[in-house]
Amino acid sequence: MRLILSGEWFKKKGFYEAHIESVSFYNSLLDIGEIPALSFVVFSFDLSGETLNLNLKETEFPKIIVIKIKKIKKLFEVNKTPIFLKLKSQTLKNSDFKLGVLKIKNLIKEGTVYQINLTNRFDFYLSGDPLALFLNFYTNQPVPYGFYLDLDQFYIISGSMELFLEKKGFILKSKPIKGTSKNLNFLKLSEKDRAENLMITDMMRNDIGKIAQIGSVKVTELFKIKKYRTLYQMYSTVEGFSEKSIIDIIKATFPPASVTGAPKRKAVEMIDNLEPHARGYYCGCAGIVENETDFTLSVLIRTAVGKENHLSYYAGCGIVWDSNPEQELSELYLKVKAFYSPCHSQVKNK
Repeated sequence: MRLILSGEWFKKKGFYEAHIESVSFYNSLLDIGEIPALSFVVFSFDLSGETLNLNLKETEFPKIIVIKIKKIKKLFEVNKTPIFLKLKSQTLKNSDFKLGVLKIKNLIKEGTVYQINLTNRFDFYLSGDPLALFLNFYTNQPVPYGFYLDLDQFYIISGSMELFLEKKGFILKSKPIKGTSKNLNFLKLSEKDRAENLMITDMMRNDIGKIAQIGSVKVTELFKIKKYRTLYQMYSTVEGFSEKSIIDIIKATFPPASVTGAPKRKAVEMIDNLEPHARGYYCGCAGIVENETDFTLSVLIRTAVGKENHLSYYAGCGIVWDSNPEQELSELYLKVKAFYSPCHSQVKNK
């Protein structure tokens, strides 16, 4: 078992290895007692059925992983070995993905939802070490919340740049991302992306408001743009004052608003109908629990889950009324590019 973390989790450079003391698996939030200080936790999107009281498709993997950590040390030697990645299939063909966009636009027209995040799953054959794949992925696009978790039976690779929740003392913070482009000026001027971002920011205000002190919730940043190696992304920041525990906060806010839609419960119900795959860990959250009050959780976007030589990588787009199916498909492949560059060219081929 191994857990490798990018240094930005700790506001540092390089990579760090967590020395694992124990691993616990759970399938319900009700089964968890107190999470040990200095732990790494993973919450699967499959938990949405519990938090939203819905009957959803689920994967075979445990819904909750709690890893107790002895210590975290800098990794001075990181060896990259050759890897080969071959795309085998995807759960939604390009034509089906575009049809899904049109179906969501019709749901919006009917007033059923205001926005839905539509995702696709790409299945690969991997020849080589999954850790080398993670290092290659991170090199292609460095991000704040990268990690590689190998639990022997399966592994998770995440190149997430999105903060779901961070709690320091009693200050609870979220930085939802909505709006992606390879062109900075396009993103700055995009009314569609601003509207999408504002909607999700408002959802996070509502979610944090459920467990924050009345009157403490505020938006401290709006429509900010950050550059990454392969794209630009728009984010906003929401903060509130909360004395609640991590489990109570997860119960109130999960799944992350940015990867579901609005209203959240109906959006997740429609997602289950539109997507042939269960999301599993993708679109869940993961991160470090430091002690009783402090933790940092990323949204599990740009994430792959694998067993031996077979792995699945996921990507998605937020669909609103003025979404264009071709543009959404291009955005989908832009998000896949850092993981598997040849995949980007397939927009024209299918």
